[in-house]
Amino acid sequence: MVKEIDSRALQARMSAGDDFHLVDIRSAMEVERGVLPQSSHLPMHLLPLRINEFPMDKDVVLYCHSGARSFHACTYLLRQGFHNVINLRGGILDWVRNGFSVAKSIAV
Repeated sequence: MVKEIDSRALQARMSAGDDFHLVDIRSAMEVERGVLPQSSHLPMHLLPLRINEFPMDKDVVLYCHSGARSFHACTYLLRQGFHNVINLRGGILDWVRNGFSVAKSIAV
């Protein structure tokens, strides 16, 4: 079963300084519109090719536009043995609806 987190809970974890990996799985064109602060970018179609880059020792929160693609990506990663993946329910849409800031570029 896919674990999920909502925008408010994710913001609270970020504010608390929790150590987790935040990954935007949207396309490059979507990312140009803005990203969640402190996130990295890995387009969904590259997940199988770069699966070895995901940590096993801390939570990995995936997000997309609405939460649907990231839910499927979490399902895929769960099947590959990653039990530390979490879907951002509602995606970046819910993040923005809750009034949280969006960065203009990916954290390096």
